[in-house]
Amino acid sequence: MKKIEAIIRKTRFEEVKDALLAADIEWFYYCDVRGVGKAREGRIYRGVVYDTSSIERTLVSIIVRDKNAEKTVKAILEAARTGDIGDGRIFVMPVEDSVRIRTGERGDVALYNAEIEK
Repeated sequence: MKKIEAIIRKTRFEEVKDALLAADIEWFYYCDVRGVGKAREGRIYRGVVYDTSSIERTLVSIIVRDKNAEKTVKAILEAARTGDIGDGRIFVMPVEDSVRIRTGERGDVALYNAEIEK
């Protein structure tokens, strides 16, 4: 199993969500996050200086079986890419175990419903 975390532009979230659903990744969670990037200058808008060192992004986190890891990364990559600086990052990490609380199932079978397996 793999945990895939992607930090993406907030404006690309809907495209990433649609790409994940199209790739049969039906369960993930996301949250709005703030981070610090390389840009440190202030921006001026209507005479007010705004600090741009703190960047608003969306963090998407997904646990997938090993066989779905690459297609998940590709879906995020294609949907989140604008080609501009600040598109984000994708991190892939190993997951040691997973447990479905309701049934006690362990391992990658706990990630999906076997009765509706395609």
